[in-house]
Amino acid sequence: MTPSLSGLRVLDLTRLLPGPVATLRLAELGADVLKIEPPGEGDYARSMFQSEADRQSGTPSAFWRIVNRNKRTMTLDLKSEEGRAKLIELARDADLLVESFRPSVMARLGVGYDVLRAANPKLVYCAITGYGGDGPFARKAGHDLNYIAYAGVLDQLAARDGVPIAPNFQLADLLGGALAAVMEMLAALWQVARGGEGRCLNVSMTHAMHTHNVMAHIALANDDHAGTRAGFGLLNGGVPCYNVYRTKDERFIAVGALELKFWQTLCDAIGRPQWATRHWSLGQAIGGADAAQLGAEFAALIRERTRDEWIALLEPLDCCVAPVLTPAEATVHPLFRS
Repeated sequence: MTPSLSGLRVLDLTRLLPGPVATLRLAELGADVLKIEPPGEGDYARSMFQSEADRQSGTPSAFWRIVNRNKRTMTLDLKSEEGRAKLIELARDADLLVESFRPSVMARLGVGYDVLRAANPKLVYCAITGYGGDGPFARKAGHDLNYIAYAGVLDQLAARDGVPIAPNFQLADLLGGALAAVMEMLAALWQVARGGEGRCLNVSMTHAMHTHNVMAHIALANDDHAGTRAGFGLLNGGVPCYNVYRTKDERFIAVGALELKFWQTLCDAIGRPQWATRHWSLGQAIGGADAAQLGAEFAALIRERTRDEWIALLEPLDCCVAPVLTPAEATVHPLFRS
C-alpha cells in the first residue's frame, strides 16, 4: 500500500527530541521531511550522547541518527538574507513547517508565520513550545522534568517514601510534545485537504501534559484532592492486583490483574484461591489495610521464585502478568524481534 502521507512535504526546523520525533513519525508514514539545521554545530543532538567511536569517526550520535532517520537534511543560516529567502522559497512548496524555538524567535529572524503565510496561504505552521506561545511563562526555559513538574504529573510519579521520581522516559517531550503535535498537525492538514486555509498551531508541552493527567483530574473531581500518589491509587500501588513485585533473582514482574477474572485466574495459578475474593471490585478498600496486608503477603510469595519461573507459569494463562524487561531484553523479545 502507498504510505498514508506519501507526497506530504514537511520542513523540520526542530532540534533535540520533541520536534524531531514528531517529524520522524510523519516520515514513517511516508512524508518527505527536510530537516533544516544551522551552520556549524547543527542540531545539538548530533553531539549529545555521542559514543567515543562516533566521535573519532565524525559520525553524528545515535541520538541524532535515531530521531532523524528517513529525513533529508539541509544547512541553512536563517540569520542571513540568503538563508531567509531560501526558507521562504521552500515554504512556498511545503505543506507543513515545524519549529521548536522559543516564541517570537522566527518572527525576529524575519521568517515568522505571517511572512510564510503570505508566501503560502495553505501552509500549516506548528510551533512546539514548553509553556505556550503567550502568557507569563512563554519565554521561560525548561526541559521535560520542568514541564511535568508544573503540570502536576511529576507529583504523581512518587516512590513509597513520597519522593517524586525523575523518569528516564521523557513524558512531556514525547507525549506532550511529539505526539500532541502530530495530532494537531494532521487535524490541520485534513482541513487544508478539504479546501481550508493553512493555520498556525502552538503546542505547549506543559499544557498537553496537564490535560493528559487524567487520573489526577478524576480524583480532583470526586474528592477535591488528587490522592493518587504511590500506594494510594488504584493504578499506582493501592491494590495488590495491580503492582510491581520483586522476584527471587532481584528482577521484577508487573501484575496488571485489574479485572476480577484475571485476579481469580492468577490466584488459582499461584495456589492461593482464597485470595480471589480480596479484590477492589468486590469492596476491598483501595489503599486500605486489607489491600496493604494482602500486598505484603503477595510480595512475599513472589519472592520465592525467579522472574522467568513466574513468567513461564503465568504468561500462558493470560492473566495480565508481564516480566519487567530491560531495554536490551525488550529488543530481542518476540514482540519486537521482527
